[in-house]
Amino acid sequence: MQFRSTKSMFPLVSYKDAVLNCMPDDGGLYVPCKTVDFRQFFLNMNKKTTFNELVTAIAPSILEGGLNSSCASRIAESAFDFKPELIDIDDGLYLLNLYNGPTGVFKDFGIAFMSAILEEFLKDGEQAMILAAARPDTGVSMAHAFRGRKGVLLVLLYPSGQLRGLDSSSFVQNGGNIIPIQIKGTFDDCQRLVIETINDRDFSERYNVTSANTMNPGRLFPQIFYYLYAFTQLKNKLCGDLVFSVPSGNFGNLIAGLYAWKFGMPVNGFIAAMNANNSMGGFIHGKPFIPKPLIYTNSPALDVSVPINYERLASFYTEAPAVMRNIVYPASITDETTLETMEHVYKKYNAYIDPHTAVAFAAAMETSDRLKWKGNTNIVVLATGHPARSANLAEKATGKAIKTPDFLKELWKKCDPIALIPPQLDAFESAVASCF
Repeated sequence: MQFRSTKSMFPLVSYKDAVLNCMPDDGGLYVPCKTVDFRQFFLNMNKKTTFNELVTAIAPSILEGGLNSSCASRIAESAFDFKPELIDIDDGLYLLNLYNGPTGVFKDFGIAFMSAILEEFLKDGEQAMILAAARPDTGVSMAHAFRGRKGVLLVLLYPSGQLRGLDSSSFVQNGGNIIPIQIKGTFDDCQRLVIETINDRDFSERYNVTSANTMNPGRLFPQIFYYLYAFTQLKNKLCGDLVFSVPSGNFGNLIAGLYAWKFGMPVNGFIAAMNANNSMGGFIHGKPFIPKPLIYTNSPALDVSVPINYERLASFYTEAPAVMRNIVYPASITDETTLETMEHVYKKYNAYIDPHTAVAFAAAMETSDRLKWKGNTNIVVLATGHPARSANLAEKATGKAIKTPDFLKELWKKCDPIALIPPQLDAFESAVASCF
């Protein structure tokens, strides 16, 4: 598959080039230049198909020219010793648990695949520096996936806050391949700095810089796999419409779902579940995108005012505005409703959910009521984080303490960054240079 910029039709680049140089020179984001139809693959699959079998079959079709079936099988085995889990919780209502990976968040899927495929691309002795904006308690997902990968140096940019879960033995000064740098600012500042660094061509070419955020198709496109997996688990008993409710901050998860639809997955709609920031609600309804001041909420992974995938969402609307406005349903959920939903799910289904999943669950219920969806609509809510990652909030909402798995306890250990700097390009580049 070849890719083009959201801002122009040419030049076209290969999947490998799009992964290793994730931002086009014109400032856009890479998108596929043609639609791939892989219904021949997943329509022959069923609930007995394993996740790795699906990845091995689908990946070469999506990434045509980037890897063959043998290579795809090797990458899937290297990336995934975990899988999504679809849970039937009510009539026509499902949770797609995406927190079964090593760090308990959905990010584990895209990051694990990207780290494995990068190691494959760099096996001839090439080197690459991977930049990523991360939150203080979630960058561990990237550190875990990239730790020890040959040819890869990972630089994590965190906003203010205590770093957690990183093992200092993996840091560059201790012989590892991880450089954590803390930024005196917000997550949006970190994302902006990643983009500015990639656009500094002298620095990017010197270190062969790319990104591990969803601006990179190597991170974004593997998220298609779990949508297809959910469909294969459901397809033999589906009766009526299929809708996914997706926690939406940077909109990578939603974009992945839209590509799954575009490439042939039968689905009738996506709920873009946002918190009070509601960054794209107006845009989805056809209004101009105007960034708003950031609001801090109890669903912090969705606290984004300028989504990094705005360009990709805009490209979908440019291609088919009428279709898009009838397949994507925006919803904004308050902090109060988030807590009430966590309580409701616990009391009704005896299940804990994290606040981001609660936003998607509440958005699904509100949208279903507003559009008067009846019993023939099947809704899959993406559960994007292990509920114990928000143990204090879960206890506040339910009145019951949640047991924290041992692997999460390890991820909460505090650590110090290599540097603490202002959100300025020269300060960042100096901090990186000092590590060599």
